Amino acid sequence: MPKSYIGLGSNLDNPELQLKSALAALNDIPETSLVQYSSLYRSRPLGPDNQPDFINAVALLTSGLTAMELLGRLHEIEDRQGRVRTGQRWGPRTLDLDILLYGDEVIDEDGLIVPHPGIRHRNFVLMPLLELDPKIEIPGLGKGEELLGSAGTEGITKIKTGE
Repeated sequence: MPKSYIGLGSNLDNPELQLKSALAALNDIPETSLVQYSSLYRSRPLGPDNQPDFINAVALLTSGLTAMELLGRLHEIEDRQGRVRTGQRWGPRTLDLDILLYGDEVIDEDGLIVPHPGIRHRNFVLMPLLELDPKIEIPGLGKGEELLGSAGTEGITKIKTGE
């Protein structure tokens, strides 16, 4: 079963609780196991500035589902947790779940691009991803550590337990 890395993000309705609920839901997906997950990270919003900071993490799953089937399950979890798709790009949300990596596959299908197209520029994805696998290679893009060096670490902080 391929390893899948899932990006989690939230900035509405108690974001830390949203991510904890999402992690439990990931483990409940049929034919799927939550192997491990990163610390939580606080980051400034990528889109409009007039919204709260995001809380982000990355989860490592193994799954017998295809990438498209897994994406469907992620959307179901988002919907259950109150995700409203307004069409505003990078706006506030209760939960955002993205397939960052699906094994070493490169996928370009309608509705799904893997590796995630923004991965190389997003420190809020790269830092927790590197926490899970410091030597990770992103198919077609290179070493995660080098990508983070280019993206930088400005505007992101690891949340200490109990914070």
